[in-house]
Amino acid sequence: MPSLPSRLCLATFVAGVSLSALAGPMSPVGAWNTIDDETKKPKSVVRITEKDGVISGTVEKIVDPAKQNSKCDKCADDDPRKGKPVIGMTILTGLKKTEGNTWEGGRILDPNNGSTYNAKVTMIDGGKKLEMRGSILFIGRTQTWIRVE
Repeated sequence: MPSLPSRLCLATFVAGVSLSALAGPMSPVGAWNTIDDETKKPKSVVRITEKDGVISGTVEKIVDPAKQNSKCDKCADDDPRKGKPVIGMTILTGLKKTEGNTWEGGRILDPNNGSTYNAKVTMIDGGKKLEMRGSILFIGRTQTWIRVE
């Protein structure tokens, strides 16, 4: 059986590793419920992935059964997503980690109106929620998405 100092060192090491894992930066990679601004209920599921330090997000599911076949009819004529199904569409592109739990520098598409916005993502509530900020210049809005997985 290890001596008391050895056991204390081991316990201190394990606790230190556990705390440093908790204190490390959170990742937005995973599935997120987007929340409808008016009803405050889940609207869709967006899967965020990371490749080479850049995150993007794709619509995996639309909650409303009546909107399952939605297409981006209002996308700009020169946008390759114009007229394409929203399910499977990449709506979040080009975000890179800037500091702490924030990624920015990318774009987000609102398939409902076809507009694209500057995007900023910040992890909050211990990684259970994500603040999605879409803006043009200094005007914009923030939505809170809820982690699914």
